[in-house]
Amino acid sequence: MQRLANRDDLHSVYAIYMDETVVRFLGYDPMPLEQFSLIFDELLRSKAFFVHLSQEEIAGFYRISRYPGRAAHVAQLGTLAVAPHFQGKGVAQAMLAEAIQTLEAMGVRRVELIVEADNSRGLAFYQRLGFEIEGRLRQFYKRSDEQEYIDDFIMAKLLEEV
Repeated sequence: MQRLANRDDLHSVYAIYMDETVVRFLGYDPMPLEQFSLIFDELLRSKAFFVHLSQEEIAGFYRISRYPGRAAHVAQLGTLAVAPHFQGKGVAQAMLAEAIQTLEAMGVRRVELIVEADNSRGLAFYQRLGFEIEGRLRQFYKRSDEQEYIDDFIMAKLLEEV
């Protein structure tokens, strides 16, 4: 089940985000809770940051952004992560299926996301769900604890007519 995130979710989202197996594939380097709280507040203000519950526990989260104007039929998924103890249990697939179902009901025809080129597990997962690589952003991503810049892939999935 998904719902909009709220302020009470801060500690659970922070724990998932800052897990060493998760944080390397999200947009920020590890940081203290007080600093992350500012980022979390921005996510809440977007009114587009969702948590996915499994057995009444936050199992994962994601953000949806819609483009304006002529691209209003396009949504971008981001800030997507699953708690390590829920990985491999179908949570990510259920979370994305629910998100895509919601987006289709809103008239979205195209869903985009960005994945780091070194995230082989994520790339394989999205490809199994029908996302295709459409482009490469060269040297787009840099982790503070690594020397090299990393390429990102732009992936997209076209949805059925609603």
